[in-house]
Amino acid sequence: MSHFNPKVIYATANRVFKTTDEGMSWQIVSPDLTRNDTTKMASSGGPITKDNTSVEYYGTIFTFSESPVERGVLWSGSDDGVVQVSRDGGATWTKATPGGLPDWSMVSIIDASPFDAGTAWLAANRYKLDDFKPYIHRTTDFGRSWSKIVRGIPEGEFVHVVREDPNRKGLLYAGTERGVYVSFNSGENWQPLQLNLPGVPIHDMAVSKNGKDLVVATHGRSFWILDDLTPLHQLDNKNAKSDAFLFAPREAYRGGGFSFSRPGSTIGKNPPSGTVVYYYLRTPPAKKDSATLEFLDPAGNLIKSFVLITEKPSDSGGERGGRGRGGRGTDPKAPADPGMNRFVWNMRYPDAVDVPGAIMWGGTTRGPEAVPGTYEARLTVGGKTLSRKFEYRKDPRLGATQDDLQAQFDFLIQIRDRVSDAHEAVLAIRDIRAQTDDLVMRLDKHPSKQAVSDSAKAMNDRLKSIEEEIIQVKIKSGQDALNYPIKLNNKIAALTGVAASADTRPTKQAHDVFDDLSGELGTLLDRYHEIVGRDLPAFNALVRSLEIPAVIVRSVERPK
Repeated sequence: MSHFNPKVIYATANRVFKTTDEGMSWQIVSPDLTRNDTTKMASSGGPITKDNTSVEYYGTIFTFSESPVERGVLWSGSDDGVVQVSRDGGATWTKATPGGLPDWSMVSIIDASPFDAGTAWLAANRYKLDDFKPYIHRTTDFGRSWSKIVRGIPEGEFVHVVREDPNRKGLLYAGTERGVYVSFNSGENWQPLQLNLPGVPIHDMAVSKNGKDLVVATHGRSFWILDDLTPLHQLDNKNAKSDAFLFAPREAYRGGGFSFSRPGSTIGKNPPSGTVVYYYLRTPPAKKDSATLEFLDPAGNLIKSFVLITEKPSDSGGERGGRGRGGRGTDPKAPADPGMNRFVWNMRYPDAVDVPGAIMWGGTTRGPEAVPGTYEARLTVGGKTLSRKFEYRKDPRLGATQDDLQAQFDFLIQIRDRVSDAHEAVLAIRDIRAQTDDLVMRLDKHPSKQAVSDSAKAMNDRLKSIEEEIIQVKIKSGQDALNYPIKLNNKIAALTGVAASADTRPTKQAHDVFDDLSGELGTLLDRYHEIVGRDLPAFNALVRSLEIPAVIVRSVERPK
């Protein structure tokens, strides 16, 4: 299909055909562009039966390419080793076969450069003639001269395809009989880009329309995708020789996405949701150094901070990490291995404060997802800080406005913080009870034990009544909520699932329910603060007045 006119489609046999009416009619726009050697076109097979499926024939234009930068420049390569070029839309053609390409080579791919009309890349092979050498050629003058460019590709690894990356001039990908190679200098040098790709023949490849992914078609009848090419677009000798380098992340989309995989099967897996960050470390950071990967909001405020470690961390981007409000907490981890590192931030703000062991029914402490905007990744290692901006974009298929998403985010932050209020109170109540219970236990046979015990029990009973209204203390398993109804913390947390169920502004009903529940929690928190402000000081004063020592020693008889 033409780059300049979507109604123009080309097809090839031994000549080039063109249609402008979706194939209702065709016109011939070239002479025979092959060797047209009739001795190579005899029937195949015999003597009992023939085997003519047409793939046995020579004299076929095997690859065809239209320049994406200059209208009318067309390239043709045949399976019998002829290259021709037209610069006037097919009215005239000129032979442009590389001088160093042996006769009867199969021209597998011609890739017209997306940067310069006179530049094209050619891959050819001769394995059917017992020649397994790689053949890649480059022209920059419409085929008048060619250069062979295969340094770095093994002698016995023949080539099927070569493509230039449309985002970076001179960045090339080659598909061979055994895998993928990359060149950063217009093919002067090649190196493997195999990663986890099996050693299979790569018959074709394409950079996706968004220009950020490399899709390869194997002769094993599978597609493989290198999900993110942006590190290759930015990699150069200077970056590779630095002690640390942070690559600018590609734009990410707020979409959630469904991910499916099955271990041991050949089913594909979606790329992770969120922002993928790549960074290079020449050596792991010294233990004495503080090495972090941080993410900042559009106003420059810290959202989350991840500590760099050499052990293999989770690739989830801290799904449950960074608890608390604002940018508090650096408990999640990011990799700090020598060489290239990859980390995925799920674009979520820190979670609400959690109560260890608490079980919720339909509620979550998960932090809200960021709104679309320009964010910043910041890598600090060895006393040096690197930062890169990146875009988090709205799903273009949705009609929600930026204001809608901001209103949703603000509401979810309110819910998260109110859940934190509830859980912080529960944790504080449990801490007070644990300390007072421990003190009473340590008193043992102390003469003031009863007075302290009675005072502690009276205070703790009042605290416990508040705790049991905030959180259901009887739930021990996921199904226990059927027997023991959820309490305020769970009711407030369940609003997160309601408000975040779609990318839209929260409903009035959701706000009304939140206001009611928040008011109930506020009443309980007032009672809690009243106890902490009155009963707890009275209890402490009682302990001081009884001159109870900080360390109570048990009586032990002295040996005789």
